[in-house]
Amino acid sequence: MGSLQAHQDNMRKKYCILIAGPTAVGKTAVAIQVAGHFNTSVISADSRQCFKELNTGVAKPSAEELQQVKHYFVSTHSVEEEVSAAAFEQYALDAVKEIFYEKDIAVVTGGTGLYIKAFCEGMDNMPDIPQEIRNSIRGEYSLKGLAWLQEQVGKNDPQYFSSGEIQNPQRLMRALEVVQATGQSILSFQQGEKKKRDFTVIKTGIELPKDLLHRNINYRVDEMIKQGLLSEARSLLPYRNLNALQTVGYKELFDYFDGRFSLEEAVELIKKNTRQYAKRQVTWFRKDREINWFSPGRVNEIISFVQSHVQ
Repeated sequence: MGSLQAHQDNMRKKYCILIAGPTAVGKTAVAIQVAGHFNTSVISADSRQCFKELNTGVAKPSAEELQQVKHYFVSTHSVEEEVSAAAFEQYALDAVKEIFYEKDIAVVTGGTGLYIKAFCEGMDNMPDIPQEIRNSIRGEYSLKGLAWLQEQVGKNDPQYFSSGEIQNPQRLMRALEVVQATGQSILSFQQGEKKKRDFTVIKTGIELPKDLLHRNINYRVDEMIKQGLLSEARSLLPYRNLNALQTVGYKELFDYFDGRFSLEEAVELIKKNTRQYAKRQVTWFRKDREINWFSPGRVNEIISFVQSHVQ
């Protein structure tokens, strides 16, 4: 009994620094500086950076950045694998346990709200879905595509639709299945009891004024094109129907290859869709009152804030 108590007391002195925020706000640079200060590792909470085949279009940390600080959940999976929030939860808990063998602090950073929620609070029990509902929705989606799916979820589960995950067909189909089977929003099943973690999460977020964030997004997209996003997207054409590729930055270029848009139109669409995604991310994170917000240039303030919470 004594050794168990000692283990629990020891784990109470372990801390995860969460650095959340929208795309292109500067999370990666901040996370690397914070992890460097505390001599620890970073766990990426990004649902796309985990795929080996996606590089330029998902703004992965550079080779130099990956050398500075060890990163988990970057280039760990193939696009042919299904990766879910539940899978991330287990991966991240295993990673944090590994980090805590040697360190008292770990850093978790990313913009995938559902992954962060799963890590901090655990996943909820979902209702069983009749197979005929599942088959019907998947059949309709394969015929009518993402726009139909977005429209259906927007109409039937507007609460979920506003959560930001509307470019991901797997999650949209799941939301539609639940509302059709139960008459309730999928979010009503995601408000169960939070799982207790045996470490403390210190939640911080990175924010910028909207005009600066939009400028960052537009600049980043232009840089991605210069760095070869076009050839990367072309090499991924065989995988275009996989869930991993239902992603801003790739979908628009696939449409360009199909002749639906000019390259200039596709690039503008990437910028527009990325700005909309960032807005949904901000809305999601703002709902979490435990997040303390900082600008990306105030890393010393973040470090001081963390130190004031670490016993």
